[in-house]
Amino acid sequence: MSKQTPRKQPARKQTPRKPAATKQAPAQQTAAQQANGRKSAGAGGTRVPGPAAAPAPEKAGSAGTVSRRRLLGTAGAAGAAGLVAGGAGGALGVSAARDDAPEALTSIGATRVPFRTAGAGHQAGITTPLQATGHLVAFDLAPGTDRKAVAALLRRWSRTAEELMAGRAPDADTGVALDAGPSSLTVTFGFGHSFFGRTGLTKRRPVALDPLPDFSADALDPDRSNGDLWIQIGADDALVAFHALRALQKDAAGRARPRWQMNGFNRTPGATARPMTARNLMGQIDGTNNPKPSDKDFDERIFVGRDADQAWMRGGSYAVVRRIRMLLDDWEKRSRHDQERVIGRRKDNGAPLTGGSETTPMRLETNGPDGLPVIPADAHARIAAPESNQGAAMLRRPFSYHDGFREDGAPDAGLLFICWQADPLRAFTQVQRKLDRGDALSPFLRHEASGLFAVPPAAEPGDYVGRTLLEG
Repeated sequence: MSKQTPRKQPARKQTPRKPAATKQAPAQQTAAQQANGRKSAGAGGTRVPGPAAAPAPEKAGSAGTVSRRRLLGTAGAAGAAGLVAGGAGGALGVSAARDDAPEALTSIGATRVPFRTAGAGHQAGITTPLQATGHLVAFDLAPGTDRKAVAALLRRWSRTAEELMAGRAPDADTGVALDAGPSSLTVTFGFGHSFFGRTGLTKRRPVALDPLPDFSADALDPDRSNGDLWIQIGADDALVAFHALRALQKDAAGRARPRWQMNGFNRTPGATARPMTARNLMGQIDGTNNPKPSDKDFDERIFVGRDADQAWMRGGSYAVVRRIRMLLDDWEKRSRHDQERVIGRRKDNGAPLTGGSETTPMRLETNGPDGLPVIPADAHARIAAPESNQGAAMLRRPFSYHDGFREDGAPDAGLLFICWQADPLRAFTQVQRKLDRGDALSPFLRHEASGLFAVPPAAEPGDYVGRTLLEG
């Protein structure tokens, strides 16, 4: 027996004590579990790709509303923070599933955005942080559809949207999204210019809904533009988003038929090690200079005020939708230096060329050693800046898209540009006119489809979207 081996002492006949390491093991395991739990409890964390949510959405499952939809066996799955005021976010670790029980929904699946609001509220999908998947679809009313039939359709759509956004299955469900929670699903409804003439409501059409002017760079496809009714769908799960699209299309049968549909995507929450503004398909950080709900004039810029010419739009907003194809082959041939001068910002961190970080204000008056502006006179960021447009600003909330390849082999890809404002004439139109005259980015873009839609406020409990327009 070696000196290191303890000898037995039978005379004392005492039960040996457990080694100290055995006592410490449970405590160490608990600490690890607690650390992991602290990571997973990040529902109060923030995530940025996009504008901030004003109200903190609810977490599904606490009242059993999504017990039917569980994520099973997702050991080690990555979660993301719930939607909170401030609209930032982070990547959060989730504890591994136990072998003896299904794991609860991750924070991505469990996050729920309310459909209805008490009092004057805005529809979801405007200030909601960007979701990973989006569908835009426009409908034209079927011949013979009168105002009463339209009201019935919107009542049905509102009921379906409320069920889906809560994580519940609507009537005659297809089962596409079984096992998933609401996943930050939002459904947003709007009315196009042509809707009012077809329903006998021309006198209630807002002046701000007048058609957008023609721009010299436009190459618009009329079959993929405008429409009587418009729906924006967003979710952090592709099946949840498709499920909503399919359910709403089925609801419209016999009353409205799809005019066009566009599908988009963004970075999935939790895909980056820290919260970051989204990038577009050109690799540029996109959305840095967006208005923020904390700005004192945010509501004034984005939502229709009490002085609106049509009372039913008070508290609503106007959405401009543009399908913008990016000439990626041409863009990617340019050096990074040239790309940064076209945009006016650094590609790696989004900082202005005048220095600082992404959020550092641009110093448009700064010149370089050659006497020329550091941010070129035709740089996209300079021309689109509120300082260059008498303070005009809009809330950009886009999705990227990729629809395969064109006949020449170039990618059919770009941006489903969606911006929100209280008055399109003073926001989008004013800025786009200036971009149309001399933006260095314009040679790399093709505007292929366009639409303008009036988006009324959210439905109050027991109501449906647009009731004050149709019945008021």
